[in-house]
Amino acid sequence: MVTELVKSENHYLTAFRELVPTMPWLELVRSGAIDRFEQLGFPTVRDEEFKYTNLASLAKERFQPATRAVEVIADVERFAYPETAGAHLVVVNGFLSEELSTRTGLDDVVAIDLFSAVADARYNKIARKYLARNANYHDNGLKALNTAFLQSGVFLWIPKNVKLETPLQITFVSDASSAKSASFPRLLVVAEENSSATLIESFVSNDDASHFTNAIAEIVLKDGARLEHYRLQNENRSSYHVGATAAELGRASSYDATSINFGAQLARHDVSVVMDHEGAECWVDGLYVAGANQHSDTHSVIDHKQPNCTSHQLYKGILDGNARAVFNGKIFVREGAQKTDAMQTNKNLLLSAQARVDTKPQLEIYADDVKCAHGAAVGQIDEEELFYLEARGLNPELGRSLLTYGFAEEVIGKIKIESIRAQLDEAVLTHLHTRLEA
Repeated sequence: MVTELVKSENHYLTAFRELVPTMPWLELVRSGAIDRFEQLGFPTVRDEEFKYTNLASLAKERFQPATRAVEVIADVERFAYPETAGAHLVVVNGFLSEELSTRTGLDDVVAIDLFSAVADARYNKIARKYLARNANYHDNGLKALNTAFLQSGVFLWIPKNVKLETPLQITFVSDASSAKSASFPRLLVVAEENSSATLIESFVSNDDASHFTNAIAEIVLKDGARLEHYRLQNENRSSYHVGATAAELGRASSYDATSINFGAQLARHDVSVVMDHEGAECWVDGLYVAGANQHSDTHSVIDHKQPNCTSHQLYKGILDGNARAVFNGKIFVREGAQKTDAMQTNKNLLLSAQARVDTKPQLEIYADDVKCAHGAAVGQIDEEELFYLEARGLNPELGRSLLTYGFAEEVIGKIKIESIRAQLDEAVLTHLHTRLEA
């Protein structure tokens, strides 16, 4: 088995040598990353952070790093939300597609190919300062692999005092029709002082073929900046999806993130929020729904480094069949970070006897004037509530569906974009294999 994994990892090294060279400083970053991946490889269950998520099946697959697509996906509009008309970027297998993207609603911001930003004197310093700064690849083989295969991506720069009225949607399409492919989407967002925007990341599959998505988003909010961030992962059930979101918050900034995970046979999302300036506030919420043999893993770290910062976190999970979920949330309160207010909650609903969840909320506090709390719960449908619905004429199957739907609605209801809420409502019911009309 070890020999097979080594051979699989070696084919990434071979593919890396075939990449087209780019700017010298970026070549140093990519070379350093592939060297680090060669040292670390894919994480194993011996790593504490992957104790309950076995990547052996992913590591032994010989996914081929994708190249820029030649064929145009004709029906990409089916992935677009009506609210994002004129502000929709499409990334195919990690490469930004100019032909499929629309920017008529993005006149006040810069939303371009990451490599174009690197080569542009107006944005080079910004990209160079923040790229690979928060998503540290030195201790994580998956982040190292993504960084090594930086070939495209999205650079989003929101100038000072600009309020983006239209939500920006970035659709990451995995198209594995030609062969098993590995894509490495990359997103860098820099929101300047007192700017505001709504960002939607949507990960989808264009077919049912097996593929591997390894995505990273780095987000920088300057003083007073505000960002609503929705991350929706609904790739096909044959795929592997690993992602990382790393955000750093400026003074009095606001980061409101909601992550929804429905797709992939194995999905992992790492979330990191660093508050190194006073007055920052974040919401880091999410919902994962898994059935059959799906595996969903969420790891989050919220780091309070300065006083007077607030964080809220609510993650909910719905598991059916033989599904497995992992939630590990850490809140750090550093020495001197007084007046911290941090709340973390993870709740899970098991719909079958075979479903399983491993949940571990954690607090690590080095300040004495703080208000922090955390909690976790794992349970099944409340039989008393079900009896109440049955007594009023609902059949048991519909009653269970309504209670499960209500459990998810606490997270879905906070989403401010109506078409996303409607899509998620439908998706929850689809996963339950029921209809409200039943």
